Amino acid sequence: MIFAHGFGCDQNMWRFVAPAFEADFRTILFDHVGAGQSDLSAYQAGKYATLDGYAEDVVEIGRELSLTDAVFVGHSVSAMIGILASLKAPELFESLVLVGPSARYIDDGDYVGGFSEAQIEELLSFLEENHMGWSAQMAPVIMGNPDRPDLADELTNSFCRTDPEIAKAFARVTFKSDNRADLPKVTARSLILQCSEDVIASPTVGAFVQQNIPNSRMIMLNATGHCPNLSAPDEVVSAIRAFV
Repeated sequence: MIFAHGFGCDQNMWRFVAPAFEADFRTILFDHVGAGQSDLSAYQAGKYATLDGYAEDVVEIGRELSLTDAVFVGHSVSAMIGILASLKAPELFESLVLVGPSARYIDDGDYVGGFSEAQIEELLSFLEENHMGWSAQMAPVIMGNPDRPDLADELTNSFCRTDPEIAKAFARVTFKSDNRADLPKVTARSLILQCSEDVIASPTVGAFVQQNIPNSRMIMLNATGHCPNLSAPDEVVSAIRAFV
């Protein structure tokens, strides 16, 4: 079972979830290039200009560790990275667990992604101008759960630890990507975990992902915010365990 973290995070975000599966699965955690303890010298702007570059890393990890029929658990943007990896190397993953996924954040015609193009550009411009300020302002919004400020503080600190230049590029890739056409190609059985209130990936967005991936189902969590792996790990563990 391989766990992949979202934008601005690192593998530490799974510390309340991954241990619950260690008795039954070989658990694998890693940091995307630019996050956590990753080797920053491995970053190549061209390779990581699309989510495909990150998906190639997942495939490389899977093949290096001789994975077959594994469970991929991806949070936020890593949900789409996992989908792309499963399309590149279907033998690696028997199933996908997509936590707070969005195939496209920008509204497009009848499609509701949750943000206008102007809003996304404003968000990205703010990040590019003031990484620390963006982190302090956006982390509480993304995390939700205002009654638990410690969660927002952790996410803020995680954002601030991420290499600023790589974070700016990764944010643009994350929020400008459009993976809607990839969803119907998925062959791995899939579980979408959707938070009941999520400003980044709303229930409408989660429902779109579920409706367009064959052999998938969605569980609506009682958890709120965009990071249930931190805010409601027991609920996440229970949902994944019932699926796998």
